[in-house]
Amino acid sequence: MSETQLSTPSPADAIRFSVSAHAAWAPGLETEAAWLDWAEGRGAQAGLAGPAEPALPSMPALLRRRASLAGKMALHAAYGAGGGRSDIPVVFCSRHGECGRSVDLLTDLAQDAPMSPAAFSLSVHNATGGLFSIARHDHANSLALAAGNSTIEHAAIEACGLLADGAPEVLLVASDGPLPPMYSEFADCNEQSFGWAWLLQPAGADAIGLRWSRCADETHADADAAADPAGLQILRFFLRADAALHRVADGRRWLWSRHHA
Repeated sequence: MSETQLSTPSPADAIRFSVSAHAAWAPGLETEAAWLDWAEGRGAQAGLAGPAEPALPSMPALLRRRASLAGKMALHAAYGAGGGRSDIPVVFCSRHGECGRSVDLLTDLAQDAPMSPAAFSLSVHNATGGLFSIARHDHANSLALAAGNSTIEHAAIEACGLLADGAPEVLLVASDGPLPPMYSEFADCNEQSFGWAWLLQPAGADAIGLRWSRCADETHADADAAADPAGLQILRFFLRADAALHRVADGRRWLWSRHHA
């Protein structure tokens, strides 16, 4: 990629924040040690082995049963990183969301079969956030966001906007999984199941930065069927404490960086 194809980021096109707590879950990767091994290339690939879904003992069974796999992974991570906190804003983000439920509903509709009201209510993008707030009797601000291959970046920008508005902490929760078979031909990376969460605070001594600029040449956009999804690329950057991560997606160049005081 040539630098001449990219505009220079302006100071306004940047955010910084610190992560005070984090958690992650994927099939076969249930512990912090397992995730660190994965990040360093010593462990299993996310989504290959282990329990089919997290147990979620913190959530009432009636609500837990309503969540999809992606939702349960997100909820497990949210409970883990949130540490019992309430009344803090939460930003849930997922590129595909409840796509599987939507496909099931559309299939029923095409076959003139009755659609499940419960499945319909849980097919929306903010379904996981709704379950999380109901389970905790929490009235804090809750957002659900999808932004293509740059979903995580836009979620981080949204979370930092909430910090700038005065929130002392913001919980950022990311989750995703493979596309339904009907849509598999549209997969542009090695889709895997995962969920992770960061508890964000205003930037401190050890901060993460994100800058972005317009990418004039769309042919350089990340689209590698063998690559990990963006959510796992960014999580690996975080867990390994890498100095930087460069990504090109959705017409922008994204630069994640780590700042030490």
